[in-house]
Amino acid sequence: MKKLLSLALGVFTAIGGFIDIGDLITDALIGARFGLALVWVTVVAVIGVALYSEMAGRVAVVTRRTVFDLIRERMGARMGLAAVIVSYLVNAIALIAELCGIALAIELLTDVHYLLWVPPVAFLAWLVIWRVPFEMMERVYGLAGMALFVFVIAVWHLGPDWGQMAHDVTHPSLPFGEGLPTYFFYALVMLGAQMTPYEVFFFSSAAVEHRWRARNLIEVRMNCWVGYPIGGILAIGIQVVAYQVLQPAGIQVENLSQTVLPVVLALGKVGFALAILGIVAAVFGSTIETLLSSSYTVAHHFGWTWGKTPRPADASRFHTLLLITLLAAVAVALTTINPVTITIYAVYLGAAVLPVTYLPILVIANDRRYMGERVNGRLANAVGVVYLVIVLVGALAALPLLIATKAGL
Repeated sequence: MKKLLSLALGVFTAIGGFIDIGDLITDALIGARFGLALVWVTVVAVIGVALYSEMAGRVAVVTRRTVFDLIRERMGARMGLAAVIVSYLVNAIALIAELCGIALAIELLTDVHYLLWVPPVAFLAWLVIWRVPFEMMERVYGLAGMALFVFVIAVWHLGPDWGQMAHDVTHPSLPFGEGLPTYFFYALVMLGAQMTPYEVFFFSSAAVEHRWRARNLIEVRMNCWVGYPIGGILAIGIQVVAYQVLQPAGIQVENLSQTVLPVVLALGKVGFALAILGIVAAVFGSTIETLLSSSYTVAHHFGWTWGKTPRPADASRFHTLLLITLLAAVAVALTTINPVTITIYAVYLGAAVLPVTYLPILVIANDRRYMGERVNGRLANAVGVVYLVIVLVGALAALPLLIATKAGL
């Protein structure tokens, strides 16, 4: 019973952890603008992030070492440092978006301008990392994030035409006035929102910090292959309610309130309360994960003492970098930079650098010197290579699409 409870809590954490501010904004924006024409990207992204998270988690469990530690040893200091720099920058930009996302959600409840909430939210994030035990931290925001299922409930309550929806999903077409470059730009945005590198870094690092062993491989696989797909259903639910409510009204998503609007129309105040609870919990969890991942990547590469388990005084460089990163993110957020704009750029940049993250994981997961009998099988390798090609094509197309569409305008 204890084992089953642990598995269930891990899955719930993975579900809540799948949705962040990038998903919330991107899914609603795309549902309002393209209807269900990009649902296929969510399916592709969920399989991809589950596949590579499972690889990274398996590497951590078998070797008892972190991915970036192994990247430096296996692929050399230069490749390792390049991966660290890129990953750190992507995480740092994503952190700005996450802080703004929580502040915007609280603004919806209080009518107090979101910029006033950014410093308190950042302080709370630092305090949780400093004082709250790892498992409690993960489970509280993971379970509370389940309130986001209110978006799925709203889909049923709005009474959709299931046949028409199925047709729109299986026969994607461009809405009037949209071009193929813009369509593929937002496909790449969605891929970046749902295959975010920090999820992989955090998951594998947490496996090491939890001291998982080979017996915990079932937990790794359950989190990836059950938790992430259910999280994908939440993402599709957000797209569908935007398609049902916002697209017919010609409303473009320019702030978080428009993401929540369809739930309010469907379920009233109760729906609003649950949506805000789920958003705050899920995005706060993503803030913690992103912030930790920023310091994880650097500490792993340089061999610092790291993590929540050691006393902060024993991991001083790790915690110092974490605090500097957090303060820098707060400073940028307070410049009044548009939260939706920074979110789109954060997930787009994440998509552009995915090959730098996923290639080393695939290489290490195939190295018998590290993995022994736990190396990738033929199916994992075949699918992994296909996904590596997909993210490489996306990375090569990222800059031309950004220029051609003027960032999706």
